[in-house]
Amino acid sequence: MTSTVIDAETNQSTDSREAITARHLINGQWLGDADTVRMNPARPGEIAAVSPSGTAADVDSAVTAAAAAQPAWAALPAPSRGAILIAAGNLLIERQSAIAEDLVREEGKTLAEAKGEVKRASDVLRFFGSLGWAATGEVLPSGLPDTTITTRREALGVVGLITPWNFPIAIPAWKAAPALISGNAVVIKPAELTPLSATHLARALQDAGLPAGVFNVVHGKGRVVGEALARDARVAGLSFTGSTRVGLGLQEILNARRARVQLEMGGKNGVLVLDDADPAKAAQVVAAGAFGLTGQACTATSRVYVTPGVKEKFLAALVAEASQYTAGDGLDGLDGLDGAGTGGTSRMGAVVSRQQFEQDQEAVRAAVERGATLLHGKYDGDPSGALFFPAAVLTDLPAGDPAVTEEIFGPVVAVLEVPDYEAGLAAINDSRYGLTAGICTDSLALATDFAARAQAGVVKVNRPTAGLDLNVPFGGVKDSSTNTFREQGRSALDFFTWGKTVYTGI
Repeated sequence: MTSTVIDAETNQSTDSREAITARHLINGQWLGDADTVRMNPARPGEIAAVSPSGTAADVDSAVTAAAAAQPAWAALPAPSRGAILIAAGNLLIERQSAIAEDLVREEGKTLAEAKGEVKRASDVLRFFGSLGWAATGEVLPSGLPDTTITTRREALGVVGLITPWNFPIAIPAWKAAPALISGNAVVIKPAELTPLSATHLARALQDAGLPAGVFNVVHGKGRVVGEALARDARVAGLSFTGSTRVGLGLQEILNARRARVQLEMGGKNGVLVLDDADPAKAAQVVAAGAFGLTGQACTATSRVYVTPGVKEKFLAALVAEASQYTAGDGLDGLDGLDGAGTGGTSRMGAVVSRQQFEQDQEAVRAAVERGATLLHGKYDGDPSGALFFPAAVLTDLPAGDPAVTEEIFGPVVAVLEVPDYEAGLAAINDSRYGLTAGICTDSLALATDFAARAQAGVVKVNRPTAGLDLNVPFGGVKDSSTNTFREQGRSALDFFTWGKTVYTGI
């Protein structure tokens, strides 16, 4: 379709391209008038997607459909449920290029990052699909004669998922897949900024043969759709990834009605670089964690503590690394600008929205006004209006500076000196967040001690804080998580099921 629309961020009218429309998926039907416009953050004036503004009534319809479909889905043998997930994962790979291009347009990633994310979503579906053949219970001895004890896992019923914009197909997949293989029906509210990615996931599941009503999508604002989902008494559990403020509010709602809740929230992830570390390798580790994905990951590195013997060499190497993370349009290569179709030479994509862009700008500007030194990342403006922000390295900051303590969610890293390992470890732990933490060292003893004492759900040794394997548990502590149920890996099944013990007399 071609139309004249208003960009919600700039209030400018613009002619759209042939826009792809996302709609609600309720009981197998694509519904809703698309009235919310999403612009491409890398290309001012280009529409990336349009989607409907969901209401509480839409949520009610979706939950009703899910409740009706769930018993038959749960009764289907687990290997049959798994076969549908595996087929959906295969479809994502077949459609990888088209899905990745849409993801770049609506979220801003580089094309390589987007393709990797689609591959991750596919792998997640296939991993959990394979668990349809795995045992879910135990046979245990009894102290009673002629008695056998078994355990089994039962589906919760209808579960709600609220997912963020920064991994718009991977996170919906890693929440939905364990929910579905466990026999639950799902209602998902994707992020407003990225409606197409969740739509592609829903289409793959539908085309793979998922019965109508088992997976439902309702687009819209969190305070409308998300809250209605949290308050619906038929929703037995809610898994949320997003800000700490919103997550804690949802927890209050779910706790009040004793429903199950899983929260993965903010992070202010620190890395400790010790004197025995190779400064060039440590800089590569920090830069990958801080500037990859445009710093828009809850696991991104945002603060670094360096001991005196390596500080100067490390800072020089980090600035050199930052200079390599140029920001640009993730689809440049597809337009023939480099002829490669890989997203040009840019190693970072666009910032997702003008609001986030201004937050990044203000964080750096305010830190400099407070006395910080900006070693790299001066922003001189972009006449095109594209949301490209440079990789920023700040130093000469006190430990309590907001740039060190508050989540920015952009390609901004603060570097502070600490006198020794113990002081560095204390600084890492001195945070309200506890999602990921890292250390760069050649000492096995210190790496082992750090892994034991770091207050974080994920610890990386000589590896970037960002980046996760799908087959292992993921989650944080403190204000980063409810620290109850973990996501990913087989552990993810725990949240979406409840246990039953059965005594059988012979």
